[in-house]
Amino acid sequence: MKIWELDGFGLEKLRLADQPQPAPSAGQVLVHLSAWSLNYRDIMVVKGQYNPRLRFPFTPLSDGVGVIAAVGSGVTDWKVGQRVAGCFMQGWVDGPASEAKGKTALGGALPGVAAEYVAFDASGIVAPPEHLTDAEAATLPCAAVTAWHALITAGRIKAGDTVLIQGTGGVSLFALQFAQMHGARVIGTSSNPAKLARLAVMGTDNGVNYREVPEWGDKVRALTGAAGVDHVVEVGGAGTLPQSFRAVRMGGRISLIGVLAAGNAATINPVPILMKNICVQGIFVGSRAMFEDMNRAIAAMSMKPVVDRVFGFDELPAALAYQESGQHFGKVCVAKK
Repeated sequence: MKIWELDGFGLEKLRLADQPQPAPSAGQVLVHLSAWSLNYRDIMVVKGQYNPRLRFPFTPLSDGVGVIAAVGSGVTDWKVGQRVAGCFMQGWVDGPASEAKGKTALGGALPGVAAEYVAFDASGIVAPPEHLTDAEAATLPCAAVTAWHALITAGRIKAGDTVLIQGTGGVSLFALQFAQMHGARVIGTSSNPAKLARLAVMGTDNGVNYREVPEWGDKVRALTGAAGVDHVVEVGGAGTLPQSFRAVRMGGRISLIGVLAAGNAATINPVPILMKNICVQGIFVGSRAMFEDMNRAIAAMSMKPVVDRVFGFDELPAALAYQESGQHFGKVCVAKK
């Protein structure tokens, strides 16, 4: 089978290799993958920014969808021929997060899924919504579950709430769609007027160009009648948190998800968290139970993920470079063609 291996840090260190097709061990299923999606974390892994002590060769990517090709002994819940998606954390089935569960993340703590065949734990897969294509289904394991965890499982969003999303990557667009699904108002930010226009078409109530309005937190607050937003889906990190503190309402919630924006965490003033009674929660994807709950909602609403571009499996380095460029609107995928 074909498999992508990282022999060192850098896109130029990715190579497409041949390996024997694995066999599922007891309690596992072997999946013939047909589509994958990329996350910013994959760029960090490949460049050595995520785990500088990574052991080589290493297979990247966390998100993949395919058909079960074989089942190991003891597996009764799955059958050959079923379409499945791998869970981001193979060991987080339900309940709260833990250090042990965090160590079962694909493409980071564990080898990833950039291969034609991958053996998953039988408890670490789900059946994606039937109305989605393979590429669309492959966008769900990381970005979609993260947004669902932030707004629905932990955030308990309700109709009439106001949500702030940052940029137009996968997590942000899923957050937009889930917020709309629950009757919430959405404000979006971007530095690209064309992307802001596309957000408006998708249904954002307001858009703010953060390049034109550097103090965008005040602008967002003004758009809520000076009350502030109920939820911030924070994907920037240290570079955007100070503005998020200004944008959120008293007693509001910030779901800290990404670290995309440059900034020094040591310079962040924590006083607004205290004085505004803000709940700041880190969101590290989510459990299989969250994935399954989300899939039921997606199926019921016939929701479609936003896929920007689909590359061929042999074009993975180009796909990662495109992801890193920030040109995309939604998810970047890879698929067998």
